[in-house]
Amino acid sequence: MNLAFPPAPVVTLEAMSSNPFPVRRIFCIGRNYPGAGGAGAKGEEPIYFMKPAGAMAQNHSTLLYPPGTADLRPEVEMVVALHKGGRDIPAARVDYDYVFGYAVGLDMTLRDALEQARSEGLPWERAKSFDHSAVCTAITPEYFCGNIAAGKIELTVNGEVRQSGNVADMLWKIPEIVHYLSTRVELFPGDLIYTGTPGDAGPVTSGDVVEATVAGLEPLRVTIGGPTANG
Repeated sequence: MNLAFPPAPVVTLEAMSSNPFPVRRIFCIGRNYPGAGGAGAKGEEPIYFMKPAGAMAQNHSTLLYPPGTADLRPEVEMVVALHKGGRDIPAARVDYDYVFGYAVGLDMTLRDALEQARSEGLPWERAKSFDHSAVCTAITPEYFCGNIAAGKIELTVNGEVRQSGNVADMLWKIPEIVHYLSTRVELFPGDLIYTGTPGDAGPVTSGDVVEATVAGLEPLRVTIGGPTANG
């Protein structure tokens, strides 16, 4: 097939004892911990938004401070990687049939842009979907770590704890999230789900070192670099 120009390269993540994992789409669940982003109790439906696969940044990267913001914030999340998709997926089948593995991610957020979007009823893309806004470690396959339903989740900046919680506290559990998303869109192998963050980490600035962990998974570490050329 002749194309107008070469297609973009496939975005991949390393996977323990496996071939690289091709990333298709990135779903992010909002307000999924008690007290996070105003959440106090489980809502009628999960809140979700999306990031493009091209927003992915690898572990141990230096992330340039993005333009158009004075309030960049990291949010630690456990990431679920799917190797099977479909519609109307039964929650009871998710853990054993659909989950390829787990990773530690950062949902990088322009908080000032997010607050403006919320106050004006605008979409969240400017605040959530910029370059390198989805950081992720290598994936630990489920057959190594089992189904993760509990474990400490934490983020530090320059060694100071900024976020701490337990994935057991998620309001919407992984089987429920996958089931819900599959009732709204068809899911596919390669989809990633960022499952929410516990609380607020506060802003980061150039030179800060951000480290994030989920018990049993590869730790994440990135450095915030200087501003982009038009920042």
